[in-house]
Amino acid sequence: QVRFVESGGGLVQPGGSLRLSCAASGITFSNYAMSWNCQAPGKEREWVAAITSAGGRSKYADSVKGRFTISRDNAKNTLYLQMNSLKPEDTAVYYCNAVDYGLGHTLLYDHWGQGTQVTVSS
Repeated sequence: QVRFVESGGGLVQPGGSLRLSCAASGITFSNYAMSWNCQAPGKEREWVAAITSAGGRSKYADSVKGRFTISRDNAKNTLYLQMNSLKPEDTAVYYCNAVDYGLGHTLLYDHWGQGTQVTVSS
């Protein structure tokens, strides 16, 4: 079955860095564009970044552009999010999923993982 397992979150001070990982299984990973999304307490889940199936193109929400970098290793069925210059407002649970890169729609809506908690606090 389809499964996404996010990891790499933690508690960091403002200005710090984290590298999140998303291990995918149950799909032909290299066939899918992928995205990172976040959800803060009391807020809707928001899109953060996306990358094409081969990793040739990527795009970012304005709030993270220049600070975060999305990447993937198709041989390892793994998606990454390098998070630099972290801000308190980045605090959220981060999730990955397959997406339509052009339309911005989540493709495996019923298969969200548990997410990984990122907390940015001094």
